Formats: sequence, C-alpha cells, structure tokens
Amino acid sequence: MTKTRSNRTKIVSALLCLILCGLTAVSQAAFAGADSPNEIGSSGGSAVTPVSLTTTNGGLWGGEITPTKLDVSLPTSLPLAMSDDGAVATATDTKIINRSYGAVRVKNVTITAADGWNLCPFGDKSSLAYEKVDSNKIGFALRIGGGQLVKTESADRSQYLIYRPVSGCYLTGAGDPAGSAASIEYHAIVTPVSSGLESCVVANVVFVVEWDTVG
Repeated sequence: MTKTRSNRTKIVSALLCLILCGLTAVSQAAFAGADSPNEIGSSGGSAVTPVSLTTTNGGLWGGEITPTKLDVSLPTSLPLAMSDDGAVATATDTKIINRSYGAVRVKNVTITAADGWNLCPFGDKSSLAYEKVDSNKIGFALRIGGGQLVKTESADRSQYLIYRPVSGCYLTGAGDPAGSAASIEYHAIVTPVSSGLESCVVANVVFVVEWDTVG
C-alpha cells in the first residue's frame, strides 16, 4: 500500500512539473514576442517598424503629456493722443508676435466702450462736428498685417471688428521671422472734451488667438 501511494505521488509530482514547465515556456514566448526585435529569416524579407510619437513637457521621457506650447505676444495698450484741434495720433510700432513653433491666426477682435464712454461709427473727424462737447464718443478702426481696414459701424456698446480670420490675421511659426509678426495699424476719432485727460481708458480691444489648424 505504501509503495502504491509513493508511485502515485511521484506521478502527480511529475505531471505538475510538466504543467509548470509548459506555463513557463508559454509566458517566456509571449514576453519574447512583445519585446523582441523584428526577425527576418530569409533574403529579401521585410518587417514593419512603427514610428511612435509622445509629446511631453520639455521633451523628456516620462514627462507630462502636453500639446505644443502656444506663445503669442499682444500689445498691452493701444495709446491715443488727441491734439487740441481734434486730430488723433496713434502708435506706429504695435505688433502681434508669434513665438510659438506652430502657425497661429487671429480668430476674432472685439471692441467694447469703457464705462462712461460710447462707440460711434468711424470716419473723418468732421463726422463728429455736430456732437456736443463731453459726449465721450469714440470711433475706432483697425488693420492687422496689412489686411482689410475694419471699423466700428454703430453705437452698439460692444462690436466685432473681425469676427473670423481674414487676410493679415495669419502668422507663421517662429522659424520664419518675416511671417511670424503682424503689424497693428489703428485709428480713432474722438468727440471734444472740456478738460484735459491723461491715460484715460476709453475702450477695450480683445484679440482672440488660436492655432492655425488644418480644416
């Protein structure tokens, strides 16, 4: 009886050993299939090797996954200087500068009158001749990158100057210095004032910038 049990134990142990060996072989084969290099066993054979891209913060392996950084500089102010005869001078070196790797575009531009001020249609300053002093009205016009001149058209408190990208609104990536900056030309007419003003905010212009994407 003891000898029979001993033989059975040996048989069971042998079977378990064979099963474990088989599982180990399968596991090793699967691991080798996942990470092993492409093997070509005959002359003229070929294999597919994927090119994979991972975008990370700072280009570091294991870094945070991020898209390309957008870096665009906009003017902090659009200053106006009105003389005592009503002529309005503006800055001549105002620009939008794209320092991003990729191309961008100005999606839209809006203007909103500041508290105590109102927008009016832009035109020659003579169009304000009938307005009373201290009416606090401003007409405004803008041109980006040598494109179309856009202007306030009504007395609405907030207005689109550009509602979709137009010629001049497209800037290349920073690798092209000639195309990565766009000049901002602007003009204004303002109703007369009875007292002097210094750095008085009369309106706010909002530029919305986005990637120049496909489609």
